[in-house]
Amino acid sequence: MPDLLIVLLALAAGGGLLLWVTQAGRRRAEQARQAELAPVRQLVFEDVTALGTELQDLDGEMLGHTLDAGANADYQRALDAYEAAKAAGEAITSPDQVEDVTRIIEDGRYAVACVQARVHGEPLPTRRPPCFFDPRHGLSTTDVPFTPSGGARREVPACALDAERVRAGAEPDARQVMVGTRRVPYWQGGRAYQPYAQGYYGAFTPMDWMFAGLLFSGMGGFDALGGIGEGIGEGLGGIGEGFGDLFDF
Repeated sequence: MPDLLIVLLALAAGGGLLLWVTQAGRRRAEQARQAELAPVRQLVFEDVTALGTELQDLDGEMLGHTLDAGANADYQRALDAYEAAKAAGEAITSPDQVEDVTRIIEDGRYAVACVQARVHGEPLPTRRPPCFFDPRHGLSTTDVPFTPSGGARREVPACALDAERVRAGAEPDARQVMVGTRRVPYWQGGRAYQPYAQGYYGAFTPMDWMFAGLLFSGMGGFDALGGIGEGIGEGLGGIGEGFGDLFDF
């Protein structure tokens, strides 16, 4: 009977320890998830703000012009996209939701370009992806060959200014993000930035190349969660071995 009591007490203690380890692992995973999400959310907020600034500039550009039905419809579409992007950005709780926000922003930015074209009596712009180097640069005008650091040579959409820089052998005006203490282009910021890019570019062409090789790789993003998962697994394995030792009388 005493031996059975010891076993029961050990099982109860082991069960409590297992629960504690599981809960602690979940807390660490959630903390890591929030840590990886924070800079991506900030990037999205900056993009939403940039769209709002474009709308303010558009208001000034429209002064003195009479808008026809098409221009009014595009203007309302741009306003609706801005409000929707703000609401969706504030509701972000996971990296996957970022894709929805950047898709909305892309649509709103195209609507702005359509209003500008209508106001100035120009043809509507061709629907092209945003500039790869920084989506805030607006619609791309062409594709240029680009070799990212550590990556393969690719054809990427670029605005006129960045296309000129790349062709001249200069560095494009790339969107920078913080990874630790370093500033790097967003495509080198870690896999948490994949949804950010997918929302902007995924509707135009298969973007698998953007996620291959060293693009969107590194120790940031979900790699950290993988490490946590391995640590939890090792801890649970150790507990299991301890249970086995309890029955070696």
